[in-house]
Amino acid sequence: MIILPAIDIHNKTCVRLYQGDFDTAEKVAADPLETARAFEREGASWLHMVDLDGAKEQSPQNRDIFVSVAKETSLKVELGGGIRSLDTVEDYLSAGISRVILGSAAVQNPDFVQTAAKEYKERIAVGIDAKNEKVAADGWLNQSEIHYLDLAKEMEKIGVKYIIFTDISKDGTLSGPNFSQLNAIKEAVSCSIIASGGIHTIDDIKKLASQGFYGAICGKSLYQNTLSLKEALAEGEKYAE
Repeated sequence: MIILPAIDIHNKTCVRLYQGDFDTAEKVAADPLETARAFEREGASWLHMVDLDGAKEQSPQNRDIFVSVAKETSLKVELGGGIRSLDTVEDYLSAGISRVILGSAAVQNPDFVQTAAKEYKERIAVGIDAKNEKVAADGWLNQSEIHYLDLAKEMEKIGVKYIIFTDISKDGTLSGPNFSQLNAIKEAVSCSIIASGGIHTIDDIKKLASQGFYGAICGKSLYQNTLSLKEALAEGEKYAE
């Protein structure tokens, strides 16, 4: 299982939100590149990055930060937030981003997601973020009536290989992942599932790894030192694909 430390960018700084609420933005590190390099030194090979401003504005807002991290570290960068066109996908991938995450587009423009998945295959992931089992979009500011499992099945049909699932009520809470919803989505589709939201301790990593999840995104737990990245990486290695 791959472990993806997370860096979320808002106003050019590294922040964490509580349940996706922009009003709760808390600065957790000063410099994104230095933070990424610290994760690299700890042994990470992947990095999960989110353009929070991009998600809110529905277009890329912090491109230079993400491209610099991809170019100046050995980390494989997985990036989401504000990616709404094939031109943006192509731009990020050609600039060194390893995998882009399409979130709101999966709800609002599935044809675009299908085209991107057909063209770029494993370099495309879909982020499914749910509240009360219904999918949210636009930086979690807008709630849809689409059930998260229905969207997952639709994404599988159009060729998506990777899904990042977040229960918004768990995000930033350090209360543990929503294992019931995560297992439901893993059973519903054959896509590789990356768990996000609520990871607190090594016990959460052990449980996710033993249950066969492809990846786990760790944010607040690393910044608040409730989880050791080295320990998480070692646990993930035991279940390497």
